[in-house]
Amino acid sequence: MTNLMRWDPFRDFISLRNAMDRLFEEAFVMPSRLLAPTTEWSLALDVAEDEDNFIVKATIPGVRPEDLDVSIADNVLTIRGEIKADEEIKEEQYHIRERRYGSFSRSVRLPAPVDADKVEATYENGVLTLRIPKAEEVRPKRIPVKTRQMIEGQASEVKEDEQK
Repeated sequence: MTNLMRWDPFRDFISLRNAMDRLFEEAFVMPSRLLAPTTEWSLALDVAEDEDNFIVKATIPGVRPEDLDVSIADNVLTIRGEIKADEEIKEEQYHIRERRYGSFSRSVRLPAPVDADKVEATYENGVLTLRIPKAEEVRPKRIPVKTRQMIEGQASEVKEDEQK
């Protein structure tokens, strides 16, 4: 039985946009990557956010957590590491060799100030997950709204919590 998949014209545009973003980043933002040796490659990241944190995920199978170098300086997150090639098989014995080996590095500027002292990093099943708290000054603040009520001819202020 064949599965049918509905065609979505925007899916192709999104992947094209991602490819163009990487091209411009490699050519203009970090042109040193073009001069890097062929054993160095860029790490793909997912960066999302919730109300209090940025969540960064990177799939890095085959790397021990102690071999990763994760740092934040001036709101720029940098992840570095190295995947070592298999030494037990000689190069000429391969039929297909598609896995990447060598050094990797990725730096990304976070869109808002963060609290680098409270970053949590976990590494599970080859996925590095970083929870990076936003700095206190950029977190949304709840502002209570007061109202005035008339009680037997007198105006009094009532806090938001007392209204419920």
